[in-house]
Amino acid sequence: MTFTSEQDALRDSVRKLLDREADPWPELCEQIGVAALAVPERFGGLGAGTTELQVVAEELGRVLADVPFLGSAVLAVHALLATGNEEACERLLPRLAEGVVGAVAWTSAEGRWDTPACRASQSTVEGEAHYVLHGDEAEILLVLAGTSLYEVSDAQRVRTPAMDETRRLARLTFDGTPARLIGSVDLTTLRDLACAVLAAEQAGAAARAFELTVEYSKQRHQFGRPIGGFQALKHRMADLHVLVETARSAAYAAPESSRMAAVAKVHCSEALATVAGEMIQLHGGIAITWEHPAHRYFKRAHGAAHLFGAPGEHLRRVRPAATAEPGTG
Repeated sequence: MTFTSEQDALRDSVRKLLDREADPWPELCEQIGVAALAVPERFGGLGAGTTELQVVAEELGRVLADVPFLGSAVLAVHALLATGNEEACERLLPRLAEGVVGAVAWTSAEGRWDTPACRASQSTVEGEAHYVLHGDEAEILLVLAGTSLYEVSDAQRVRTPAMDETRRLARLTFDGTPARLIGSVDLTTLRDLACAVLAAEQAGAAARAFELTVEYSKQRHQFGRPIGGFQALKHRMADLHVLVETARSAAYAAPESSRMAAVAKVHCSEALATVAGEMIQLHGGIAITWEHPAHRYFKRAHGAAHLFGAPGEHLRRVRPAATAEPGTG
């Protein structure tokens, strides 16, 4: 993947800011404009493309930043743009571009992202949406019902306890909640975009987990020498390096097609899970302490793998014939 000088500068700026800010979202929005990246210029944004979103996501993944980028700057913005509703875009996108948090209520308790959990009836919505990214703190609430996007003023919100404490999720309940129809949305296209950006985040997390593991293998000694010098570990490190690099390649190829988005979701999920697992094993006892970040990367790997659909679901999109029941063709 070849990046432009502007994309390299964006990466560098985001990384430096994340290194110095404990609560990076306000500064990411004010100084760099990450919330405005996907918003067209006519709505007060920067009009950037998917690659720029992925560059930011990759850097956020490296430090497991708990910010509303994926749910607000990616999902909410693209859901609104997909409707083609100029009035709604003029009203909501400038606020999202400034960093106001938006959320899209979408999936069921079973984690089905191919069919929205909520339903609409005239000017109200009913149902319960789970795993809503930053849904408990969002000021702009959007609900997918059928193939349409609705705007609601509020909902019953409960933050969902999650193993991954760096991913803020919520459960939103709608009981005859007044809703404003915005327009229709192609769910497959929206999910593919989300998977492409998530894959970049996973690749960034895998890369950082690998870097930390390599650094530790040079510091930890056994039998009077660094463990990284043993041939068996060199082979394992080489395999992890290949996983990290191929995950990054798959992530940036994801926007090319729906099939490539599915490939990226599968490969990046498995790559991060493998690297995080090896990180814990190669760090030894220190990796299972609360103070060490290894457990955080492992938890992020597990949670991210199920976001927008588990790898097995996307694998069936890539190879439907190979995963069909015997005798079904």
